[in-house]
Amino acid sequence: MDFLSIFGLIVGVSAILVGQYLEGGAISTLVNGPAMLIVLGGTLGAVMLQSPFAVFMRSVRMSTWIFVAPKHQVEKTIDKIVSWSNIARKEGLLGLENIEEREQNLFARKGLQLLIDGSEPENIRTILDVEIETKERFDLQAAKIFESMGGYSPTIGIIGAVLGLIQVMGNLSDPSKLGSGIAVAFVATIYGVAAANLFFIPVANKLKTLIAEQVQYRDMIVEGMVSIAEGDNPRNIETKLLGYLL
Repeated sequence: MDFLSIFGLIVGVSAILVGQYLEGGAISTLVNGPAMLIVLGGTLGAVMLQSPFAVFMRSVRMSTWIFVAPKHQVEKTIDKIVSWSNIARKEGLLGLENIEEREQNLFARKGLQLLIDGSEPENIRTILDVEIETKERFDLQAAKIFESMGGYSPTIGIIGAVLGLIQVMGNLSDPSKLGSGIAVAFVATIYGVAAANLFFIPVANKLKTLIAEQVQYRDMIVEGMVSIAEGDNPRNIETKLLGYLL
């Protein structure tokens, strides 16, 4: 669980609510169902229109990373790669067959299969790099869904405010309703700007950071597989891979 994300969201929202209270405003004035529907519904509709189905669904699945980020056991993986290199030196690459069958990481399993098949080091690097680049590009497209939402929501908020003002203009004959009507109209703008800057854009940036970490983790696996294929000393492989530790 990423408690920093939870804490950051609570701090951001609380700062706005407490600020509203300290300025003498009622927090209840910031609660407006129609405004929320306009902003969230309009923003969601816009990104659905611009996005391929596969990319949109990937962004939905990746949204859980905000609070439960993928775990990469870097040190454990380094230990496994070093042990694989020892097996390869003692028993040959075919000695990794039993390891490959038990390996749960699909990317590492693919690398092991390439080793067992006797692929050249450069071929191993090329094949695995293609998979890394393809997945990175797809995940970045999914992360940009939230970035796009951060761009659309303030504008949709302005649309909501204008719609509210249209209703206000219809009540010009009753001046007592103008003040409260205008206040409600601008709640949509607050929703749009707040959603963009407190959630959508930060989420997009966080996902990009997590994607970069995943790419680095896979790069480490590639480096280990290539080193094993080249017959490097296990101690040298370990020293090389330890450079990936933060």
